[in-house]
Amino acid sequence: MPESPLKRAAPGRALVLGSSSRYRRELLERLRLPFTVAAPETDETPLPGEAPRALALRLALAKAQAVAALHPEAVVIGSDQVADLDGEPLGKPGNHARASAQLRRMGGHTVVFQTAVAVVCAASGFSEVDIAPVEVRFRPLDDATIERYLHAEQPYDCAGSAKSEGLGIALLDAIVSDDPTALVGLPLIRTCRMLRAAGLELP
Repeated sequence: MPESPLKRAAPGRALVLGSSSRYRRELLERLRLPFTVAAPETDETPLPGEAPRALALRLALAKAQAVAALHPEAVVIGSDQVADLDGEPLGKPGNHARASAQLRRMGGHTVVFQTAVAVVCAASGFSEVDIAPVEVRFRPLDDATIERYLHAEQPYDCAGSAKSEGLGIALLDAIVSDDPTALVGLPLIRTCRMLRAAGLELP
């Protein structure tokens, strides 16, 4: 069976990560593929009544499409993560007060981190989006624990106000996921699958 036009077209294309997140950049570096970074200009405001899963999927695709419009010959990765607490989206806190409030609400509860990834190539017409939900059970957190943690790690640029790859792991009781890097910000198993579908060669 002949190879699809998409797979014939992609091997010589550049790879672009459509994200300003250093966490996603560090994760993508694990794949040992040359890539450049371009920050997407995307409004991340949730739509009225939009569920966290739908929000993450929409924004991941929107980010990839925004960067692909500027780099139409490239294969572009876009990603977004939304913390889902009982159906309510929790974004990046941005400061100490909001981070403290988020952690007080999440203590003793299970939060689903909805991490979506999209791969788009405008020139070939390739476009896929997928999501890797991660269930995170927080242990009960008192105010003193929250303050010690926030002063130590200052995770104000992380959805849910905790870095599982750092000291934030001490706030957790359990993590359930089929794509272990998803919680950090980029589900690499799904990303690899989509990059191969777009025609890139990976081990």
